[in-house]
Amino acid sequence: MATLVAPNQISAAEDAQALRQAFKGWGADDKAIIAILGHRNVYQRQEIRKAYEELFQEDLIKRLESEISGDFERAMFRWMLEPADRDAVLANVAIRNGNKDYHAVAEIACVLSAEELLAVRRAYHNRYKRSLEEDVAAHTTGLHRQLLVGLVTSFRYEGDEINAKLAQTEANILHEAVQEKKGIYEEVIRILTTRSKTQLVATFNRYKDEHGISISKKLLDETSDDFQKTMHTAIRCINDHKKYYEKVLRNAIKKFGTDEDGLSRVIVTRAEKDLREIQELYYKRNSVHLEDAISKEISGDYKKFILTVLGKQD
Repeated sequence: MATLVAPNQISAAEDAQALRQAFKGWGADDKAIIAILGHRNVYQRQEIRKAYEELFQEDLIKRLESEISGDFERAMFRWMLEPADRDAVLANVAIRNGNKDYHAVAEIACVLSAEELLAVRRAYHNRYKRSLEEDVAAHTTGLHRQLLVGLVTSFRYEGDEINAKLAQTEANILHEAVQEKKGIYEEVIRILTTRSKTQLVATFNRYKDEHGISISKKLLDETSDDFQKTMHTAIRCINDHKKYYEKVLRNAIKKFGTDEDGLSRVIVTRAEKDLREIQELYYKRNSVHLEDAISKEISGDYKKFILTVLGKQD
């Protein structure tokens, strides 16, 4: 379930005019910006952007970028983009990040449906004049490159059929590679990048039944390389993306100096999908409400915006 609280009907022209008014004078009226855009769904936001350009011959997103700043501006920029375009931007930021942190790329590739991932790849073409897989390949090497390129180019079957015998066979292959370190990683890449999510979950369940431990447990240690980290992210996202996102939020909040990028990424991308369930998982895991944990760590207009998208602020 979504957390976003949006009216059923709006006047895009009236919202565009109200935003124009909020931009007048010395410094933007951030409260008015949040009150409007923080309460509009993705379709309504695109209508407002279109109306604003028609009325004022100016791109609303570019105007917002010039009027607000910092974490608030970055979160609002991503909020205003269409989902496929937003994911294209998130992937590009992750690829070009000097820290070589490709979690966001693996998330996008493994959480989205086949059609949604295809839309992201098209949006990436349009925005960057290159393919997503081209940029992934240019910034990675070896097994890591094989895995990430395979994930972003996958077009998984989305039916409910399960082959129990195949699940058993491939659970054994994964165990040999993951726990016994037998180095048959090409087979792991083949399994993770080609099987349907339903089949993979059956394989992961078979793995747990056979070996008494989740496949993602003990997969990482202090010696883990980029390939193993991305494999871990892929498995967690395919197996249960809501639990994965809860941990991203937990780590973002617990980090010394809050990880605003991680926090914004989850809140903005899941607010209109399943953020309420992720909130509930956060409370069960941490015995504190997500909005209360966030309130202690961030401040200002960024805080007001995030809490509004969470459905917790007027």
